[in-house]
Amino acid sequence: MAGIQRSSRNAARRPVWAEVSLGALAYNLEAIRKYVNPPQEKRKMPRKILSIVKGNGYGHGGPEVAKALEKAGSDWFGVTCADEGIAVRKNGVRRPILILTSFVPGEESRLVEHDLTAVIHRCEQLELLDRAAARGGKKRVPFHLKIDTGMNRLGIATGDVECFARQLGRCKNIQLTGIFSHFASSGVFTESYVGQQTGEQEERFYAALERLRALGIDPGIVHLANSAAIVTRPETWADMVRPGAILYGYHPGYDPIEKREEAEARLPLKPVMSLRSRIIALRDVAQGAGVGYDATFVAHRPTRIGVLAAGYGDGIHRSLGNRGNVLLRGKLAPIVGIISMDVTMIDVTDIEDAKIGDVATMHGTDGKHTLPANRVARSIGTVTSDLLCAVSQRVPRLYVP
Repeated sequence: MAGIQRSSRNAARRPVWAEVSLGALAYNLEAIRKYVNPPQEKRKMPRKILSIVKGNGYGHGGPEVAKALEKAGSDWFGVTCADEGIAVRKNGVRRPILILTSFVPGEESRLVEHDLTAVIHRCEQLELLDRAAARGGKKRVPFHLKIDTGMNRLGIATGDVECFARQLGRCKNIQLTGIFSHFASSGVFTESYVGQQTGEQEERFYAALERLRALGIDPGIVHLANSAAIVTRPETWADMVRPGAILYGYHPGYDPIEKREEAEARLPLKPVMSLRSRIIALRDVAQGAGVGYDATFVAHRPTRIGVLAAGYGDGIHRSLGNRGNVLLRGKLAPIVGIISMDVTMIDVTDIEDAKIGDVATMHGTDGKHTLPANRVARSIGTVTSDLLCAVSQRVPRLYVP
């Protein structure tokens, strides 16, 4: 408990909060940078890092973590849309921001105005961006080209490179400064179609890149590797890498599962967020009595129930009811009953001296103890990012060193 209280004086006045360790964030960024720039390579230019801060920075607070990452040396930032990019800009971030899902017609002028780098994933977007640049009185407005190499989601088809080159030749106010694709299954290493998919995507990408170069077009920065590829596929690192989940302290899933331990040993990381809440009520429940909606938990013994001031409206995944745990006084306390919008019940019968005001950690660190978000996510069949991004706007983020 003492470690939690020292982390922020403001925590003493809050029933629920997310504690974000900027020290852990900077540690992870530096670990990734060193990992993708091994000294034996002797590259003339170190690989750049594009930090993914979309989804409100994976729930950590996009503008705030972007500012901290810029201070720690991140070269680029990746967000989903113009609104996210503008919010990051308004928080004082000056380095390039890539708008990963691009823009809808009519929105391109906002990107030009706020110096946000567009992604072109349809050839007809070139003319729209070129016009917006001309209206803004700007020349050589940068953009990145996305190639669809098998994800079948966003990006121009590999066979459309010539069409892209022709249309780009008619645009006088924009400049291609980067080219990339996105892997569908870079964490899968099985002898299967999915296990072979990353290699096939890489081949398609570099074939399209060579056609572009043959047409006399400089592609600029080449980037491919997402979190799983960064850790396990060095052949995909190219000029820049795009860490997402690993920035925030968690490796993505791997198949086969043994790859996860190998990856965690290869690139040790620190969890950045700890989601915490306080016990606001305690009650003794008789054996045979139900707890919460629909009495999905029935006490099999005289039970002491603690009520936490946080529920699914704050980001505690509803699937954790009767399945999950929280860290309380260095021990695991089971979550019991259906998780409500605003409160969660825990069984504190076996935790001596549990009292009102005690801090419970839903995921993250509590002094020497850790309840990793990825372990919590796996227990309910989801991914770590689902838990992190679910922490709602009403939960204050407290940024600590």
